[in-house]
Amino acid sequence: MLAPSPNERKPSSVSEATPKNSIQVIERMMALLDVLADCADPVSLKILSQRTGLHPSTAHRILASLTGSRFVERQDAGTYQLGIRLLELGNLVKTRINLRQVALPYMQQLHEKIGESVNLGIRHEDEIVYIERTSAGRSLVRVVYLVGGRAPLHLTSVGKLFLAEDPPQAVKEYAKRTGLPGKTAHSLVTLASLEKDLERIRRHNVGFDDEEAEVGLKCVAAPIRDDEGGMVAGLSVSAPTERHQDNWPTLVKETADAISHALGYLPGKR
Repeated sequence: MLAPSPNERKPSSVSEATPKNSIQVIERMMALLDVLADCADPVSLKILSQRTGLHPSTAHRILASLTGSRFVERQDAGTYQLGIRLLELGNLVKTRINLRQVALPYMQQLHEKIGESVNLGIRHEDEIVYIERTSAGRSLVRVVYLVGGRAPLHLTSVGKLFLAEDPPQAVKEYAKRTGLPGKTAHSLVTLASLEKDLERIRRHNVGFDDEEAEVGLKCVAAPIRDDEGGMVAGLSVSAPTERHQDNWPTLVKETADAISHALGYLPGKR
């Protein structure tokens, strides 16, 4: 059998080497960007080399390419910082994010764990509007939280989360504006009882609805935040009172935090 000629062997060698080299360059590039992201001030080549473990000449070569693409900016002092191109791309990604699409897979995972309805609600003026829901399919209680459904803020676990974000004066104005109407004997219909509940929410970052909107139905909710730290939605689990479990607040909060992370939120950024 004739041995392959050099020309025949070359494509195989290149095809095997190129992906490996390309991945290595990308990994090094990301390492440099990560260091720049961790530093508030411009960073010197020496520090970038030390932090990434890259040889200065290698780091300099990659930084030159990133600078040319505006992913990195080079200062007069020979230091580097993240470039404007990242902001442009970040804003583009942000405009294309669909809250429902991001949240739904996490909601479904939570639904599979607990087997109960999981709701996604947003605020519209003095009401909560439910924009997504997974159905438990076994509840005999008439659940009010249907997609498109609305409810007063103070009667729902998600709504109270939003009220807890407001300053005290805004809560007082909400109470005066709405009159705090109730639906059940458990509804919070006085400003004092509402403020007490909101203070508990601020401490624990979890909201509850204890048969306040519908007799026999309890809910637990946690906030979802965007990349700027603002609350954009609330995630809740609703189920008949007798089926509630003690670990649900933890599970709901973990899921809401995962959705927040997917939206770009970093803990402590508020």
